[in-house]
Amino acid sequence: MTDLTLTPDLLLQGYAAGIFPMAESRDDPEVFWVDPKMRGVLPLDGFHMSRSLARAMRRSPWTLRLNSDFTGVVDGCADRADTWINTEIYDLYAALHDNGHAHSIEIWDGPALMGGVYGVSLGAAFFGESMFSRATNASKMALAAAVDHLGRAGFMLFDTQFITPHLSSLGAVEIKRSRYHQQLEQAVRSYGRFDALPAATLQDVVQRMTHTS
Repeated sequence: MTDLTLTPDLLLQGYAAGIFPMAESRDDPEVFWVDPKMRGVLPLDGFHMSRSLARAMRRSPWTLRLNSDFTGVVDGCADRADTWINTEIYDLYAALHDNGHAHSIEIWDGPALMGGVYGVSLGAAFFGESMFSRATNASKMALAAAVDHLGRAGFMLFDTQFITPHLSSLGAVEIKRSRYHQQLEQAVRSYGRFDALPAATLQDVVQRMTHTS
């Protein structure tokens, strides 16, 4: 629990220091800082593209967008029985998005948002917060697109906070806190350009990641 009133600036200071906020549930008004001893990261050159995912992306009619419905992605991530996204955290991320420090990578089927990933950017670090899927492979495609975009936009660190079997299967690894802080210090002193590149197509993403034509 924190005794300070959280603001977008204080939130960014927390990320720069290697901590991040959570709530126990959507109905719990208290927010606390988390500083795991082991940290999940997804190397930007280490995404595991399975043959089935690559095939699905090549054949998919879905489109990839950036920041076109940030709150819709956060809503999708919070739309589950157990979530750490309470009202205060929701509002803080919306404010960070408004000032250019929070972003979403989205998968669309026509007018329907099928899945996405959102997170916070600071320097050349991207702190992935959550992802969701309303159709098979949608969140995997969004994550692959995020890795591709961040790599091309000059980012150095993709922080996944914790690691899960799902993230591990996609290439995420767990590192000690001390090593994470070394990577974080270098990344926040550098510059990533999330908004400088347009969204790619899913076919472009899989081509770059599999080095095929």
